Amino acid sequence: MSVVDSPSPRVPTGGYAELAAEIRGLGLLRPRPIYYAGLLATILIGGVATIGAMLLLRDSWWAILLAPVLAIVSTHLGFFGHDAGHHQISRRRGTSRALGLLAGNLLNGLSNSWWIDKHNAHHAHPNDLDSDPDVHAGILIFDSGQADERTGGEGWLTRNQAWLFFPLLTLEALNLHVSSVRALLRPGSRHRTVEWVLLVIHLVAYVALLAWTLTWPQALVFAAVHQAAFGVYLGCSFAPGHKGMPILGPEQAADPLLRQVLTSRNVRGGPFVDVVLGGLNYQIEHHLFPSMPRPNLRHAQPVVRQFCQKRSVTYTETRARTSYALALRHLSAVGSGLRETRRRSRDKTRA
Repeated sequence: MSVVDSPSPRVPTGGYAELAAEIRGLGLLRPRPIYYAGLLATILIGGVATIGAMLLLRDSWWAILLAPVLAIVSTHLGFFGHDAGHHQISRRRGTSRALGLLAGNLLNGLSNSWWIDKHNAHHAHPNDLDSDPDVHAGILIFDSGQADERTGGEGWLTRNQAWLFFPLLTLEALNLHVSSVRALLRPGSRHRTVEWVLLVIHLVAYVALLAWTLTWPQALVFAAVHQAAFGVYLGCSFAPGHKGMPILGPEQAADPLLRQVLTSRNVRGGPFVDVVLGGLNYQIEHHLFPSMPRPNLRHAQPVVRQFCQKRSVTYTETRARTSYALALRHLSAVGSGLRETRRRSRDKTRA
């Protein structure tokens, strides 16, 4: 990510209020409860069908083929919980919380309150190295300045992070589960008791399903494939939106329009991509209007794109393949300094 120290003279600040008024006038911020009722029913039918197939294939290794199918169901439950957390389904706080607890804690085994806190921080400060939890230094590093002090095993990870990105995504679901438990162990968590109860019910039901339908070796393989595919699907859905996009300087970051548009990337692809990525392919529109229901994002896109074009604000949109290539190229560039340092060290040793 490159730091933009000051706004370009060609890029005016301001204008968000005007855009928001236009979007609101088109009715694109109104909740779509009927759409989401149908969506949740479809996801649940898919989950029940998968469980039914597991029962029919009881104690068969063929049932492992259903693990990626269940991962698709899990991911779309994650998308649904994401939309509930943004109040896209209902403006009522209690309804949104209940749907988030259903999709997150009960059906996916993930803490709804932990995710909302983390995701809201990301929306408020996208690509901000200090405030956005999605780009904090961890196993992966998203800015060359974060890589300077990495040595030993951490240094090896950073040097090779572009190659390791997709393999590491197989552990992302496990990371989310662990992070959920750690968050609920800390005092002060909202609805802590309810969340714990729902997480325990999810775990018991998940283990019981595997124990009832599979032998233990099959169950272990099924769980590994399910969680790995779940992590890869989630990671591939969220990564194109911001990875490799600029880190803004203070002046641009203070502007609500530039803060969201310049740090986000849309993914082209039509209705199929809309379904596969759960609407996250409209990352710019989603970040500008987080409460906009998913099916309305495609209608808002031409309005937002034209608004940005009139004001010479960069509006980034690529194909999915290109977005992944850009993200991997960025991760490689971040680690290039450490690779160069290692090469020079080797050359000195040989000399």
